[in-house]
Amino acid sequence: METVKQLASEKAAVIFTKSSCCICHSVKTLFYELGASPAIHELDRYANGRDMEWALRNLGCNPALPAVFIGGKYVGSSKDIISYHVDGSLKQMLKDAKAIWF
Repeated sequence: METVKQLASEKAAVIFTKSSCCICHSVKTLFYELGASPAIHELDRYANGRDMEWALRNLGCNPALPAVFIGGKYVGSSKDIISYHVDGSLKQMLKDAKAIWF
């Protein structure tokens, strides 16, 4: 769990994903299109990825992936991120965390 918490706060925006997840890919693409450069952690590429996925669940991430952290705080999964984007608050969250500048 400590590894996940440490990774989640390493940059202004952090996304935990799996390389084969199309929804995860869509969330990553949205962040790039907004001008953010998030830290991406594809759990299927980590030897302890399954343990990290369980740690995310224990932190309240449900579903566990994609798990998006902004400013070191869990903000949600794909459904939440799309909702924040539609209502305009995602961009403000990224600005407040200094993940984007405009």
